[in-house]
Amino acid sequence: MTQIVVGENEGIESALRRFKRQVSKAGIFPDIKRQRHFETPIEKRKRKALARRRKRRFRY
Repeated sequence: MTQIVVGENEGIESALRRFKRQVSKAGIFPDIKRQRHFETPIEKRKRKALARRRKRRFRY
């Protein structure tokens, strides 16, 4: 769960920027996009295989 504390003299724009930065670092958006629709077992296998290939390529 991403949470920020807004300072007393802090503007809402800067607080929103900090919140967006924390959300992107936590990787929440890709997770939400993936859960928007049902993923078939074949799609799941393809996604995991692609992730393994990416991981293997950057292993060095």
